[in-house]
Amino acid sequence: MKQETFADLGRIEAVRRLFEGSGFEPFGEPLSIEAGAGERVFSAAVSMLEGVDFNLVYFPLKHLGYKAVTAVSGELYAALARPATLSVVLGISAKLDFGHIKELWSGVLSAAREHGYKALSLSLQPSRNGLCISVSATGAAPALKRPEAKSKDLICVSGSLGAAYLGLQVLERERLRFEQGAERSDALEKYKMLVGAYLKPEISPETAAQMVDAGLLPSCGVLVSKGLSDAVLRVCRISGLGAKIYADKIPFEGNTFDLGRELDIDPVSAAMNGGDDFRLLFTVPILKLEQFRRDFQTFDIIGHLALPEAGAVLVTPDGAELPMTAQGWN
Repeated sequence: MKQETFADLGRIEAVRRLFEGSGFEPFGEPLSIEAGAGERVFSAAVSMLEGVDFNLVYFPLKHLGYKAVTAVSGELYAALARPATLSVVLGISAKLDFGHIKELWSGVLSAAREHGYKALSLSLQPSRNGLCISVSATGAAPALKRPEAKSKDLICVSGSLGAAYLGLQVLERERLRFEQGAERSDALEKYKMLVGAYLKPEISPETAAQMVDAGLLPSCGVLVSKGLSDAVLRVCRISGLGAKIYADKIPFEGNTFDLGRELDIDPVSAAMNGGDDFRLLFTVPILKLEQFRRDFQTFDIIGHLALPEAGAVLVTPDGAELPMTAQGWN
């Protein structure tokens, strides 16, 4: 069966086909959001580039679309905002036909429904340098006054860290084995939870709303997307305070340490400096400790804010304090 190409369809027909049966309108006015009384509007944007953020040799296109929406939604949840509008721009190279983009779009739609977006737009553009995905979103949050960040506020994270980075290493190792003609190993099955953490990260759509409903407002909130060090340093910049993270309190996926030994990668280093975990990190007033432990048991308390002169440090099990650095995309 002949694959449909963009040359056959044209851009407008391609967009119409992708929206067909989705419940979203493809060609409307520019997306907007009406904030209700006592609400604030937040926006977030994420870009993903082939060869930098993903490799299509092993990345399923449906998972890729889902992951892009998850990433931008997480930024809204960190601000306690409810997702409202989603705008997607795809830069499409000549090697991808309409069927490929339809598969990617199905992941976008799946995540958009899961996170409750009300309106969705799509723009298709040609690309000379592989697939490019740009996603921007808006959301509304109650205009509630967050507590002032203070030393001793608890630093809490919504799930395991370092898994996505280690899962990526498994995929890259298997890619090299395939290219070298070696037999496929059992690593993808053995470490499927870690591989899944990279390919299809998930964020609960309920957490932010539950915090608001419980009256448990964090003093700061960020998305862990470029490693824990980067996220903690962001919190320090926002709050004007220092921070202490305890290495033995960082949560890890079940067989993270087995894979770390196999790859000669320290899981703590993967958590601090890896990326794509997409976990929510909140700082919670210490007076809310008991309520937080009772109502948000999926979170782990991994440290606390400190006086500015303490800096941002990782505290090892033997008590040594190591200054945090964040390499980011470098």
